[in-house]
Amino acid sequence: MATAPWFVLSPNALLSAIGLLHGPDKTVPTPAEDWRTATVDVVIPAFKEEDNIIHCLASLARQTVRPRTIILVDDGGKDRTVPRAREYAAALGLNLHVIERASSIGKTPTIKRQAREFDSDVEFILDGDTFLESTNYIERCVQELYQGVGIASACGNILPMRPKHRHTLAQSDEFRQWHGAQAYDDPHAKRGVLHGVWWWITNTYRETLYMFLQRFVYKGQMVFFGSITNPVGCAVAYRRKYIVDLFDRYEPIFGDDLTNSEDIFIGFALNNEGYRNIQLQDVLARSEEPEVQRLPRQVYLWSSSFLQSCYYFDALLRTPFKAFKQWRKKRREKASGVEELRLIKEQYRQPFGEKTTLEYGRPIGWAMFLGAFEKIFFPTAIICMLILQMWEPLAVTVIAELIVSLTVLFVVSKGQRLSMLLKGIAVTPVRYVLMVADLITTARFAIDLWITGNRKWRK
Repeated sequence: MATAPWFVLSPNALLSAIGLLHGPDKTVPTPAEDWRTATVDVVIPAFKEEDNIIHCLASLARQTVRPRTIILVDDGGKDRTVPRAREYAAALGLNLHVIERASSIGKTPTIKRQAREFDSDVEFILDGDTFLESTNYIERCVQELYQGVGIASACGNILPMRPKHRHTLAQSDEFRQWHGAQAYDDPHAKRGVLHGVWWWITNTYRETLYMFLQRFVYKGQMVFFGSITNPVGCAVAYRRKYIVDLFDRYEPIFGDDLTNSEDIFIGFALNNEGYRNIQLQDVLARSEEPEVQRLPRQVYLWSSSFLQSCYYFDALLRTPFKAFKQWRKKRREKASGVEELRLIKEQYRQPFGEKTTLEYGRPIGWAMFLGAFEKIFFPTAIICMLILQMWEPLAVTVIAELIVSLTVLFVVSKGQRLSMLLKGIAVTPVRYVLMVADLITTARFAIDLWITGNRKWRK
């Protein structure tokens, strides 16, 4: 979620609005492969997830397309995650393969190693603190993944996990089959009032942010470009062979250090090759969010990874400056009838390979360029107004931004518009505090880039 526009009155948000008005690619795809024959392995990276692992596995047991194998990678947590998972898998008859590490090495090596060591067509990553609320989540992701050879990743909408969502899943037959009692004694309910308050603040802030992002910004990008900058990494299906190729290429350069957030780097790298990352609006997963005091740290990881990926894949950011060359190329293709000659039709079809990116950029590069622009200049403008005591322009900017943001949130939140409107108002201070904190991340990145010369960013 690192590419979130801080201001709704932003170039990226306007770009999404134009995309929604423009409409999607009208090409009717003719997939060359049948998604029903694809083998799916689920990889669950987990670190101290004993309170979440049953919810995670129960959501897999409820899927309309069950995975061939579930690979649980315990990253040195040394808690009850593994024994609980084994107990549940035995009760439900799930094919569970457990990998226990002596110490934590992170999520990136997990994705890489399982992509190389298993032979599935689809590698589905499901974080241990996430569960699939839609029972057809995997089915829909795999189905859309195979609509074109250019689609490399597919994810659904992600929203925060609240106690009521945990309770609903715990009432399912697949969950009850494990504990066999009338009610599940959820350890989350024992966290205490203060923890509940911190969690509520984060969930409320993230819910409004994710609704705005996924139902407006990302949806507009999908309609306009057929892709988003990066998949949401907690519940995403990858074409395994594309991930293997990606690591074969970048591991000699970066090792396992694919910036501070692996899904952002992977998303950029796939776009750089001409592949697409798609997000579906009709399936939903729930993920546990950090308590509010940990938000600045997570925002730092996401934002720093976005900036680092912009540096590594600067050819994508240069896309707007190659617009004329891209326009001339499309005219030549149209005149030569290239699209009509293709036997296999695919929406948003692009030539593959970095050479094309270097010469013409990629359509999704517009979103990356504008995302970087607003991430740097909008918070800077606010700080400058504060320092120069430009109270009237500051007030106009904030009020106008708030009105537009709440209006968009109200429109996209069908079925819960009033509650989302109130939540949007309530979390506005959190949003602005994090915006200022994000400016510190940008400053740190600029110092590394232009002063210290540090290019070996670490978590």
